[in-house]
Amino acid sequence: MRLTRYYDDNGNTRIGEVTDGIVTPLEGITTIDATTGIDRLASAARDEAGRFPLEERVLAPIADPRRVVCVGLNYLTHVDESKRELPTYPVLFTKFASALIGAHEDILLPPEAGQVDYEGELAVVIGRAGRRIPAKDAASHILGYSVANDVTMRDYQYKTHQWLQGKAWDHSTPLGPVVVTPDEVEIASQTLTTMLNGEVVQSSPLDLLIFSIPELISTVSEFTNLEPGDVILTGTPGGVGYRRDPQLFLKDGDKISVEVTGIGKIENRVLAETV
Repeated sequence: MRLTRYYDDNGNTRIGEVTDGIVTPLEGITTIDATTGIDRLASAARDEAGRFPLEERVLAPIADPRRVVCVGLNYLTHVDESKRELPTYPVLFTKFASALIGAHEDILLPPEAGQVDYEGELAVVIGRAGRRIPAKDAASHILGYSVANDVTMRDYQYKTHQWLQGKAWDHSTPLGPVVVTPDEVEIASQTLTTMLNGEVVQSSPLDLLIFSIPELISTVSEFTNLEPGDVILTGTPGGVGYRRDPQLFLKDGDKISVEVTGIGKIENRVLAETV
């Protein structure tokens, strides 16, 4: 399945299944959250009469996740450019649900931050609840995969040794445009590419993750009960703007995209926020 969340003609949010660019609404399902796991999504009746072409009115596929857990330093290229030691345990931090925006919404540059950076990432969406999940069983808890941009306010991130204040800004993290179930894609064979104004700034195969997706699910579920709709951002490869010489930050008018082959692409304009 390829699942998307969108506004219907009445302005209500709905979940639909995407096939060859056509959305078929799922009857009775308006969101992907703790009440809509894998089984319910798969068994929902399809509203064939309500089919329509997929357009840019899609929203972030997950509306209000109870958990958004992010992983730092999960590609060797990013560890190397950050001049850090190879981690032996995943570097974890969180975002709030309010950070998420749709695949084509504008990224707003807050007036307080002067070093706004991009970080293209693969996102994993949980589809079945679990606690203390063994890595060997993690695959059965995955609803699917999506694409994200972990936009980071670097000057805020490095105010302290904790990263929260640089990572959790409202309306800062594009996610989407779809969630693709594992049966649709061999995820380790895919490639992530970030482009800024038409130029490639990040590119990496996904099989270069230091901590694999099953390892991440197992690690996170040790300390919290994962639930359907929870999101794990799996880390970014090398090429981030903060580590370049000269440094490269997002500015008003930029266009930034992140694509994962087999999953999809998010494309966002960058606009200065007016307050």
